[in-house]
Amino acid sequence: MADIEREAMEYDVVIVGAGPAGLSAAIRLKQLDPDCNVVVLEKGSEVGAHILSGAVLDPCGLDALIPDWKEKGAPLNTPVKEDNFYMLGEAGKLRIPNFPMPPLMNNHHNYIVSMGNVCRWMAEQAEEMGVEIFPGMSCSELVYGDNGEVKGVVAGVFGLEADGSIGENTEPGMELHGKYVFLSEGVRGSLSKEVIAKYNLSEGKEPQKFGLGMKEIWEIDPAKHKEGTVTHTMGWPLGSNAGGGSFVYHLENNQVYVGFVVHLNYKNPHLFPYMEFQRFKHHPMMKDLLEGGKRVAYGARAISEGGYQSMPKMVAPGVALLGCSVGMVNVPRIKGNHNAMLSGKAAAEAAMDAIKADRSGDELNAYEDEVRTGAIGQDLKKVRNVKPLWSKYGLTASLAVGGFDMWCNTLGFSLLGTLGHGKNDADSTEEASKHKAIDYPKPDGKLSFDRLTNVAFSFTNHEESQPAHLHLKDDAVPVGVNLAKYAGPSARYCPAGVYEFVEEAGKDTKFVINFQNCVHCKTCDIKDPSQNINWTTPQGGDGPNYPNM
Repeated sequence: MADIEREAMEYDVVIVGAGPAGLSAAIRLKQLDPDCNVVVLEKGSEVGAHILSGAVLDPCGLDALIPDWKEKGAPLNTPVKEDNFYMLGEAGKLRIPNFPMPPLMNNHHNYIVSMGNVCRWMAEQAEEMGVEIFPGMSCSELVYGDNGEVKGVVAGVFGLEADGSIGENTEPGMELHGKYVFLSEGVRGSLSKEVIAKYNLSEGKEPQKFGLGMKEIWEIDPAKHKEGTVTHTMGWPLGSNAGGGSFVYHLENNQVYVGFVVHLNYKNPHLFPYMEFQRFKHHPMMKDLLEGGKRVAYGARAISEGGYQSMPKMVAPGVALLGCSVGMVNVPRIKGNHNAMLSGKAAAEAAMDAIKADRSGDELNAYEDEVRTGAIGQDLKKVRNVKPLWSKYGLTASLAVGGFDMWCNTLGFSLLGTLGHGKNDADSTEEASKHKAIDYPKPDGKLSFDRLTNVAFSFTNHEESQPAHLHLKDDAVPVGVNLAKYAGPSARYCPAGVYEFVEEAGKDTKFVINFQNCVHCKTCDIKDPSQNINWTTPQGGDGPNYPNM
């Protein structure tokens, strides 16, 4: 569609993504200069539609951005009152005491929140300051200037034919140009991936690592509800098959966020992350909590886990990567929203200094320096060895040696230096012949559910006549390579049942992509062993529509 003529709109800063990073950047720009012309483009049908509620938020990001957030009514209503850690066996649990843990693991100054609602509130603050926010506007292309810099994005393309061609009802969208473009798309954003590749921003860095986070919101028996309680578990059911664990957060209104994370560097292609999550809920501890309750929402999202040593260069001519587009999650804390907010603030300050100096389209190196040496870098550097220890030596080593290393880093030194990650998650997948298949119990429809039933609780929707946003680089690979060598892992690693291998008597096996089910987790783009699937942004407004909870 490069030959299409489009209208263009000019801004000082164009921001892609209305998550905590993008909205923080927009707010900070307006704080620094009320006349700054800022636009935020959000692919969800509304701000927060693609953010499933449920997180423990360290408020340091909000403290730095909006110090009077309490007076302004920020929806941080549930302070953490109790912090529990358990190692699970199939039928029992072992409490891990809090006192040996480094101070950074303490949650008692944090809040259990709906990040969807936090972002909706942040959007209100931004709009009151004059920021233009356009929901339902997917950004499908980058626009480059004459000198190779990023000068804008294409947004609002609708009505393409199913094969991707232009039809009589196609709306070609428009170009939005900025002196600087901020990409805050979240994990594995399609535009961010293009920028990282085009400008070779990962050169000299460790490969990014990822986890698949799946989450359900439950309404439980009031007698079992303990508002403000945070529980994390490790061990069963994953055992030695994969790294990962769970989180259970009790917020208001007898609601509980139940989440499960599977590290995507697992070797056995027979592993079924979604079914591991469903099996987890049958542990006696979880069964007792959830029985008599009801699940009210479901979603899934990839999580960046590479940390300090995997962050790519964050700037290129005209563009800066923010938040999870870089990978700023503190893995042992399972927190990244505070760093996303701080990154947005830092990017805005660097851009404003540049604009006031009549610069545009260059590299915002001051932003990069602040992230790596400031509060974000300090937060991530302390925990940088936990993930590689877990990946290479297992859970026990991660707890013991990783915990010791976090203590050392808290005191200002490390005996381990900075460990590497080695392979990326796709390359970690081994051939099926080296592993045994895993027999998973059938969901009972009360505590555990099949994928398609749960996808209905993500309220996801994609217009069926639009082009599929999941692209194969080679149509022959899914059956000829991935099924033959790896037992077709896409049929299992996807938490929404998008991919299936259909066998009919007398016919060749067919690979089917049910893109309508996609919840935008992007696991396929990460874990496919042949790296044959490319996730691209779908038509604006499509995808999950998570409830305001």
